[in-house]
Parts: sequence; structure tokens; C-alpha cells
Amino acid sequence: MADSQSDPRNTPLGLPEPPAAGSIKLDVTSNEAVALDHLGPMVVNIDGTISQITNWDQMTEAEKKNTMRMLQRRNKQRLDALKQAEEQEDTAK
Repeated sequence: MADSQSDPRNTPLGLPEPPAAGSIKLDVTSNEAVALDHLGPMVVNIDGTISQITNWDQMTEAEKKNTMRMLQRRNKQRLDALKQAEEQEDTAK
């Protein structure tokens, strides 16, 4: 019988590496507003979760403009569908 404590499947995963030197640091101790424009827009997924575009900082301005236009339309469609599904669920109760 194997010792469950030495089983690598029971070992918790470590934290990701800290960001590389020169990365952006935020000071959240002040009352000043913080812009996170460098992260790009939020993407609304079909299930209502949100995510980011991982290569936003590598896109050209034209790509960013087209992506924003497409995301605005798609995010609105997805949010409307989620609201409608929630309303239908509420009326079914």
C-alpha cells in the first residue's frame, strides 16, 4: 500500500512565477483611479464568465479597433441572451 502523503497527485500546485522585471506595478494604497487599458477589453463568454485577450498588447491599432468593434457587438448579444435566459427561468418558477 502506497503512502498517500508521498503520492504526487496529492501535492498541491505551486503559485505561478512572479512577473518579470520591468512589468507594471499598481499602487492600490492611494485613492487615485487606476487605468488598466493595457490589459485590453473584457470578453463575455457564453456562460457569463469573463476573460481577457492574451495578446492585446501585441496587436496593432487597426487590430485593436476591429477587435473592439466585434467584441462590443458579441458581448452585447451574449449579455442579452443571459438576461433573457434568467428572465425565463424566473417566470418558470
